[in-house]
Amino acid sequence: MNQSVDMNESDIFRRQRQARMSLDALVEGDTPMHRGREMSKTFKRRSTNVNFQKSLQLLDESVGGATPRGHQGPGGGYLRHSTYTPKHVSSGSKFDVTGLLGPTPDKSGLIDMSMNTVSDFYAESIMEEDVTTTNVGLLLEEDPGISASQGLYNDFLQCLQNNSSQQQVFDLVQEFENACRDEVTLLNKLLGRATKQQEKFRKTGNVLHLLKEETATWTLVGQLFRERVETDLKEMGVIDEEMAVDSEDKIEYQSDQNIMKMLFTKESSIRESQIVVDWLESCAREQLDAFSDKVKFFSDRAVAWENTLHRLQNQQTGLPMGTERPLVDEMDPDAPVRQNRMLDDLDKEDETRLLQYVFVCIRAGQIDKAQEICQSCGQSWRAATLEGWRLYHDPNFEGLRNDGCVAPVRGNPYRDIWKTVCWKMAQEAKFNQWERAIYASLSGNLQALLPVCKSWKDYLWAYFKVLVDSKVEQEIRIRTISSRPLEPLPSDYWEKMFEPITIFQEIETAEKVAPEISHWYCVIQKYLILGDTDKLLEVMSMWVRQDGEKLPGHLVRFMAHLVLFLQTAEHKITEDYCHVILEAYVQNLIVDKQKHLVASYVSKLSQNSQVLWYARFLEGINSKAEREECLKWAQEAGLDIPLITKTVVENIRNKDVVDFSQELEGPVGTTISDEDRQKIEAIDWLVFEPSQRAEAMKQANAVMRTFIAVRKHAAVKEVFGKLPGDSVDVVYKNWQRLTGSTDLPPSDMNGIREYMCMKAYIDAIDNFNDWFNLCHHGKPHKPEILTGASFTDRVAHDHRIKQYEQEVDRWHHNLMLQTKSTKARFYNVLLFADGGWMVDLVKDDEAERSRQLQMSQLRTLTLPYMCSLLHKVLHTTEQFTECLQLADLVSSEQHKLYEVFRKDELQKLLDLLRESSLAVLDLNRDPLGYELP
Repeated sequence: MNQSVDMNESDIFRRQRQARMSLDALVEGDTPMHRGREMSKTFKRRSTNVNFQKSLQLLDESVGGATPRGHQGPGGGYLRHSTYTPKHVSSGSKFDVTGLLGPTPDKSGLIDMSMNTVSDFYAESIMEEDVTTTNVGLLLEEDPGISASQGLYNDFLQCLQNNSSQQQVFDLVQEFENACRDEVTLLNKLLGRATKQQEKFRKTGNVLHLLKEETATWTLVGQLFRERVETDLKEMGVIDEEMAVDSEDKIEYQSDQNIMKMLFTKESSIRESQIVVDWLESCAREQLDAFSDKVKFFSDRAVAWENTLHRLQNQQTGLPMGTERPLVDEMDPDAPVRQNRMLDDLDKEDETRLLQYVFVCIRAGQIDKAQEICQSCGQSWRAATLEGWRLYHDPNFEGLRNDGCVAPVRGNPYRDIWKTVCWKMAQEAKFNQWERAIYASLSGNLQALLPVCKSWKDYLWAYFKVLVDSKVEQEIRIRTISSRPLEPLPSDYWEKMFEPITIFQEIETAEKVAPEISHWYCVIQKYLILGDTDKLLEVMSMWVRQDGEKLPGHLVRFMAHLVLFLQTAEHKITEDYCHVILEAYVQNLIVDKQKHLVASYVSKLSQNSQVLWYARFLEGINSKAEREECLKWAQEAGLDIPLITKTVVENIRNKDVVDFSQELEGPVGTTISDEDRQKIEAIDWLVFEPSQRAEAMKQANAVMRTFIAVRKHAAVKEVFGKLPGDSVDVVYKNWQRLTGSTDLPPSDMNGIREYMCMKAYIDAIDNFNDWFNLCHHGKPHKPEILTGASFTDRVAHDHRIKQYEQEVDRWHHNLMLQTKSTKARFYNVLLFADGGWMVDLVKDDEAERSRQLQMSQLRTLTLPYMCSLLHKVLHTTEQFTECLQLADLVSSEQHKLYEVFRKDELQKLLDLLRESSLAVLDLNRDPLGYELP
């Protein structure tokens, strides 16, 4: 019977062992498997509770609700000073710079309902419900991660606008961090409801990783720069150091804790190193939460090694052990090492799992939590070993408590002995690697700590924790006054006294983290920790120049806002690097069509860059309503709207260079291309604001010059129509309002004159087109009669002939009127007053040379062409005498039109005049058109 019971129990243990997850799978983060169906009551109770909790969670997710959440994750709230950092000094102490820097809001990782109002609780609940509802739509997006995180761009701008002063710079960093953390929470919920096998959710995972790193980096920025600003203020005497200590004599009671406090007070470098340690531990807390959800401990009776104990108890009652391997026969903590015997397999797995979890807690700065879990698993002795790191301090040397009683002593007076033992345990190969790493982290044994480090942050934590440990230990051993000699530490402890720069050099040689070293955020965090902002900006600007289009948008956004922070917090940084990064972000906003954000970030650039980038942005805006809105945003951002809109028009009209020197050939252009349409509509940018009417006129003139050069008369007319009819009057009124005078500057006078020249040209072309249509398409057609028509048809034909003759008379009369009007419009161009068509009236020394050249070339292209058209009108209407008078007009010294004719054009004009002269001879007149005597 006893043998049967033993066999059943052995089968139970075997099934349990097969069902449990291996350590390797646990390290990779997989969920541990449950034990077999036959299990102890203890495990059943634990398993039932876990399943019940999971059911509640699934039910909660299915209805879309969730409990209010706190801000957890990398860098949540104040960093925990887990090792040596003094407690936060209250207001009024030497560390209080709240009045200068503004308070930093304290955020805990858990929500305490006793500290929150009911309204705060409902606000959190409503936000959670909105997030859950939003997730349903985001799951359907092509790239949910990108869609879900688009709100960050707006949030960051809002943060900038809410914290615009220099005194709010650290509040700004805190809001950046909070905004990123909210997005991380949203994406975590989104991925929790998604099918992770889909490609688009892998992209969402990439976005989530970037935002987690960004959140952690903002935390680091806030903590490091707050410390550095406080240090600078102390050096400048803005903050009084009431507890400043420069010599050993100022320390009244030299306990280990006081010595450490004095070291932190006088050494900013050690404070920064501890901030890095605290930051790295805060980053690990999120992983701790995820790890604790997956780890299961199979003893809730506060009994360690319960399976080994059970076997030993069975052995005492005479039952077989059920295994051939020798197990320990004593249950003290040192038994496995002292006896060189094994624990039960299940206990060994539990032990390994427990040790790994304890190390993870220490890595996250949660030593208290590690002690609690040790006690709950029946290993109070191990919790006690984790207590020995605390620095010794007897507050009674500084005075009794207010009630006159003796205060309890804190810390370990034999810490030096405890530390030496921990060092030796970390060196002992018989111990589990996680156990060695636990005591290595507490004793500063770097070589035993690195084997369990997997990531770049783990390595960084290990090195900086050892750095702080060695600096504090060195200070204590120099200044402490003890009644006994301190236990010497091994020589290996003092071999390498690291500095931050050497730490990074050491890490960069580690093969295990080689892929991470060049990651964007690792590089950024490195230079932030080293305080080398110039090198940081140089590297970021290099990324932008080399891989600008390939960089993730959120990374560029982060770099741009980091630059804005540095410009406010730092006094001396390289502005050229800053501008490269900010311009890259502006370009991203333009490409992503974040139109409402562009103006605010363009305003952060230099004056010239503001005009360049916002003009480039406006070139892509075609809707009139959007153009007005973009100009409104520019005005709110304080941009130079007149100069920007002028640049927009110039950029657009200069895209296609027109050769004004080429001869006009071919028919008049009637089609308007898309490029032409863009140039025409560009004038609208200058018409919105009446104060820019003079500039609008000048730019419209420039566009019309290019269209006239290529004979696109329809386009010329549309450009002219963009300017309101009262433009000349508005220009005079604006100038009079500004100066009180009606005497316009030369540029405006010449612009108005050129505008009138354009009007004369358009009128001439329009009249010619009307004349041509009337002459060639408006003449009535003579009715015809068929051969052999009847009498009735002939009578009807006679009647139509009379009507035809009347219509011809009317047509001829209208043609002569139109000819007269057309002739007058042509003469307005050819004989333009005060110097001629396209000739400035006032000399302008600041005028663009290109404009003067274009106007001169346009006279050469247009005036001979206008003469030939006028000759065509006169010759067609048999006004031969006036045709011949064109020779007098061209050769006149008053107008000097002959100067704009080339030799071949003069020859063509003479050929036309010859035809008119021959026609005159046929009319029995002399060759010049005069009556013969």
